[in-house]
Amino acid sequence: MIDGSDEVLILSRAVDAERGGWSVETARGILSISLSEEDRMRSDELAAKARDGSLTVAEEIEIENYRRAGRLLELLKSKARASLRRNETGK
Repeated sequence: MIDGSDEVLILSRAVDAERGGWSVETARGILSISLSEEDRMRSDELAAKARDGSLTVAEEIEIENYRRAGRLLELLKSKARASLRRNETGK
């Protein structure tokens, strides 16, 4: 959805990643979050199938779920990096 009602877009407005505000400990904790090896392998497998044009309907839904989860993780990590910068500079 491009209209701004996608759940990640809604959360991005709530999180306001451009501003810092989290403690150093919280920011570092968020930056330590990553997909499991199994999820990374599955995501890579789906991406390869997408490049080949051979995804099933179920796999298209699955890869979109991975994309949304990845966007959410990147949003949170962006906020964490901004928080660390803010804590370092005091601004």
